[in-house]
Order: sequence, then structure tokens, then C-alpha cells
Amino acid sequence: YAHALRGDLGESTAYRGKPVGELIAERWPVTFSITAIALLVALVAGVGVGVLAALRQVRLTDWMVMVPVVFAVSMQLFWLGLIMIILFGVKLRWLPIGGYVPLGQNPIEFMRHMILPSTVLGLVYAGMIARMTRTCVLEVLNQDYVQTARAKGLRQRAVIVRHALRNALIPLSTVVGLSVGAMLGGAVIIETVFNIRGLGRLIVDGILSRDFPVVQGGLLVVTVGYLITTLVVDLGYAWLDPRIRYE
Repeated sequence: YAHALRGDLGESTAYRGKPVGELIAERWPVTFSITAIALLVALVAGVGVGVLAALRQVRLTDWMVMVPVVFAVSMQLFWLGLIMIILFGVKLRWLPIGGYVPLGQNPIEFMRHMILPSTVLGLVYAGMIARMTRTCVLEVLNQDYVQTARAKGLRQRAVIVRHALRNALIPLSTVVGLSVGAMLGGAVIIETVFNIRGLGRLIVDGILSRDFPVVQGGLLVVTVGYLITTLVVDLGYAWLDPRIRYE
């Protein structure tokens, strides 16, 4: 434990004794980039679709947007990744089907290489966020203070943003925090499908080569990242709701 706290995670057996910490330091920015962009995709798509479905409850629009959401929730990452590769990479040839270009080297190529893997990872978890957003917004819209705000003549946008969506953020933030942890795990599949040499791919290669120090170090970093995300979400409750105070 003392060595791990100092950042000494041992030496790799498959990489000729190279320190595991150096291998992780080289790979984690790739996984972080994929996860960050995927989270942005999930938030924009999930919250947007969820609010639209809540405003059009029990209407044709509600069914039209929620059916793809349910389909996305039940989607497997590797299957959706292969479909996107075949469609946009092989058939249409719009985007590269794999690899990674650092942001500092070429920002345009960085985004081109990130679009497919991040979109696939984000869309799967956007369905979960959309369902929670719809449920929370519907619950808030039925509250008396929202009806009062409408009676005062506030515009629909103001009612949704200032009252409904803001008060629905607490349960929604919990789902977002859990989704970030799941995305870190999903990055293992995404990086394998798209042949991206990130932290997830490093863990998979370590398992295949029985490089146990690499596997332990990689899983430790993923676990710590998940714990930090959960802690940030818990602390964020006090900022989202002033009634909550932590002693």
C-alpha cells in the first residue's frame, strides 16, 4: 500500500520491466478524452430528449423520442460500435474507424477520431439520462410552484429552465455520476472495438498477456476515478439544493 500511495504500482512483465505508472500516465489522457466527450454527448442528447418527452407527455412526440431511448438503453456497446464503423467508416467513409491523434498534435484530426467512439459511448448512456430527465421533469411540472409560475405569465422556457429542470437536477446528477463510472468501464470495450490505445486497451492487453501489475494498476486508477466522481456528485448536492448542508 505504501508503494501505491507514492505512485509506485510495480513494473510490467510484458513491457520489459517498464513502470506501470508510466504506462498509465501515457494512456489515461486518451481514455479521459473519450469519456469527457461521451459525457457531453450523453448530457446534451439525454437532457434534451427527456425534456422534450416530458413536455409532450402521452403525445405522438413522446412516443417517437422515447422508443429510440429504450432501444439505446438496451444497446450493447460493441454491437453499436461495429454498426457505426460499418456505416460511417466503411460505407460512407466520413470518419476514421480507429486510432487516436493527440489534441496538441492536430485538433481537427483529434475530433475526427473522437466522434465515433465518443458518440457510441455517449448514446448508450444518453438513454438512461433521458428516461430519468423525463421522470423528474414530469414530477416537478405537477408541483404547485410551477403552476404558480405559469399563472404569473412566465414564458415556457423560463418555467422549464429556472424551475422544472433546476429542481430536477438532484436525482439527475446521481444518474450522471453513475453514468460516468459506467463510461470508464465502457471505455474498455470502446477502445478495443476502435483500436484505441488508451487505459482500457492497456487493461485488456494486460489480461491477455497475464501482466498482473498492469491489470491491478489500471483497475486501481479506474476505481479511484469512479470514487472521485461519486464524491463530487455528493458534494454537488449542497450546491444544487441550498437546503442540504453537510456537517
